Amino acid sequence: MYTYSEFDAAYVAKRNAEFRAQVERRIDGSLTEDEFKPLRLMNGLYLQLHAYMLRVAVPYGTLNARQMRQLAMIAERWDKGYGHFTTRQNIQFNWPELRDVPDILDALAEVEMHAIQTSGNTIRNVTADHFAGAAADEIADPRPVAELIRQWSTDHPEFQFLPRKFKIAVTGSPNDRAVTAAHDIGLRIVERGSEIGYQVLVGGGLGRTPMIGKVIAEFLREEDLLPYLEAIVSVWNLLGRRDNKYKSRIKITVHEHGIEEIRALVDDRFAELRPAFTGIDQEMLATIRAEFAAPVFRDAPLDAFDAAYDKDPAFRSWVDTNLTDHRAPGYAIAEISLKAHGATPGDATAEQMRVMADLAERYGHDELRVSHEQNIVLPHVHKSDLPALHAELQRHGLATANIGRISDIIACPGMDYCALATARSIPIAQEIATRFDELKIENEIGDLKIKISGCINACGHHHVGHIGILGLDRAGVENYQITLGGDHTEAARVGQRTGPGFSAEEIVPAVERIVDAYLILRDSADERFIDTFARVGMDPFKTALYEPEKEVRADAA
Repeated sequence: MYTYSEFDAAYVAKRNAEFRAQVERRIDGSLTEDEFKPLRLMNGLYLQLHAYMLRVAVPYGTLNARQMRQLAMIAERWDKGYGHFTTRQNIQFNWPELRDVPDILDALAEVEMHAIQTSGNTIRNVTADHFAGAAADEIADPRPVAELIRQWSTDHPEFQFLPRKFKIAVTGSPNDRAVTAAHDIGLRIVERGSEIGYQVLVGGGLGRTPMIGKVIAEFLREEDLLPYLEAIVSVWNLLGRRDNKYKSRIKITVHEHGIEEIRALVDDRFAELRPAFTGIDQEMLATIRAEFAAPVFRDAPLDAFDAAYDKDPAFRSWVDTNLTDHRAPGYAIAEISLKAHGATPGDATAEQMRVMADLAERYGHDELRVSHEQNIVLPHVHKSDLPALHAELQRHGLATANIGRISDIIACPGMDYCALATARSIPIAQEIATRFDELKIENEIGDLKIKISGCINACGHHHVGHIGILGLDRAGVENYQITLGGDHTEAARVGQRTGPGFSAEEIVPAVERIVDAYLILRDSADERFIDTFARVGMDPFKTALYEPEKEVRADAA
C-alpha cells in the first residue's frame, strides 16, 4: 500500500497546524460558527444533530493493522468507543469534542491518515473495488490509479470551490463492485487488445435526482487519464450551476446539455490541457504501482480447511456466504460482516477494530479494506488459516454469515445523528435484520440487497438497492417509500417506486410481503430477487404490498 513521502508528511502536518489555530480561534470566539464552517469542512469536520462529526479518509478503502489500531485508540480516547464505516469507504467519529479534533488529526498523521477533502465542494475521497489486488476477475489493480487521482486532486487550486461535491470511483474488474455508474466520474479498467485503458462514465449520482452515469469515453489511454479528468472537472466547474444547490451536480449539467455537447467541450479542453502533461504523472504512477506489489503468497495443504468445512456447520455457512474467489491458488477473500443481526450497520467497537487488526497481521498479510457496503475485508487469507480466523471472529461477535443476504443492509446514520435526515434509518435496518433472523430464511432467500436512506440525499444508496427504502417526513410522521429493482453493479439501474409509503410500524411487514412474493414468483431456488423482478415486473409485488388479501401466483407472473 502507499506510504507517505517526506512531502506528504510535511503537507499533512502543515494543514493540521493551520486547523489547530483555526479551532483555537473558534473556541475563543474570534471566529463565528459561520466563519468557521468553511474551514472545518475543508478538514472533514461536520456539525451534526448532537455533536461534531469527524469524517476520516480511507483512500480506496485500504488500511493496515497499525492504522486500524490507531482508529481504535481514537475511538476510545476521544469518542464513545466506536466508529462508523461509511459507503465512501471512510470512517466517521460521531462524538468528538471540538477542542480535541486537532489532537485527533495529529494522531491520524502518525499513521499516515487525514481528513482532508472528506467534505466540502471539492473532489472527495477516491473509492475503489474493495477486492482490488485480490479478485479473480480483475484486469488490473485500480488502487495505484486511485492514489494518483488522490494526489492530483488534493488541494488542486482550480477545484477547491466547485459548484458542489465531486466523487470518483475506480474498478479494475468487469464485475463492478465500486458502484461506478452512480458517481460523478466512474472509471472502469478495460482491455483493448494488449493495451489496458479506461472506460469513463460521467454524470452519475443519486440524491433527489438519481441518474446513471453515461459513457463519455469508451477507451481512454492510461497516459491521457489525468488530463482528461482535469478537462471534465474544469468544463463542469464553468458550466455547473451555482444558483441552485439541488441542480449543481455534474449529473444535472450532463442532463441539461446532453452527453454529446459535454463530450465535445471536454475534448476541446483536453486538447488544450494535454501538452502540459509531459509524462511526470506516468512516472509518478509507476512509482506508486511499485508500492502496491502483491504480497508473497504461500503454499500450504488444505486438509484443515476441508475438515472444518465438512464437520462444522457454522464454519461452512460462513465460508459459503463470506468468502470470494481469490486470484492466487489456495487463497480466499474474507469479508467480516459489521451487520450482526440487530446491530447498527457499519459500526465497529474499538475492541473489534483491534481484533481485526490482529487478524490482518496474523492471517491477512497486514491488509484490510473498508467496503462501500460497510463491512471489512481481509483480501488475502490462505484457506488453511480460515478455520482459525473464523474461530477468532466468533469469539468477538464478528462471524455473522450474512454477506449479500437480506440482513447485510446498507443504512445511513439517519435521524439518530444526521442534521439533514428526515427519518430514522438505523432502527429500521435493525428491525428488518432481526425479523429475518427470527424467520430463519436468509439462506433460502439468497442474494438480496436492501439499502436504506434517511433522507432524499440518498447516502444509503437506496435508489440502487434491490429493495430500496427512503425515509421521509410526512406532516411530522416518518414515512418510508419503497423502490424495487435497483442495481449497483455493471448493470446499474435506478429502482422503481412501488407506490404510497409506509409508517415505521408498517415497513418491516411490507418488506416481508415483498420477500414472500419473491419466494412464490421465482422460477427456481437459484433465481435471485433482482432477476425475478426483471422477469415478472412490478405488478405482482405491488399486489403483495397493497392488496395482501389477493393471492400472488407464480403462474400469473
